[in-house]
Amino acid sequence: MKRVLWTLAFVVGGFFIVRALMEPFVIDFSDPSSYEADWGGPSLAGVLLVHMGPGVLAAALLVWMVRRAGRREAGPADE
Repeated sequence: MKRVLWTLAFVVGGFFIVRALMEPFVIDFSDPSSYEADWGGPSLAGVLLVHMGPGVLAAALLVWMVRRAGRREAGPADE
């Protein structure tokens, strides 16, 4: 069950991370009409926060989970 949850976390987190990386290339910064109807609009800051925020959060959580799992496997004798 734990392996399924890890896989699901990496798939969903990977989706959010890829979406956050692609967002600056998808919208036209010089044309507000290209993003004003999106979630977080009509401001550019709101759109970037809504579309890129989950990716940044997912990346931070995945790094934290991997580091925590690595420390748990190493154990106190290996430190």
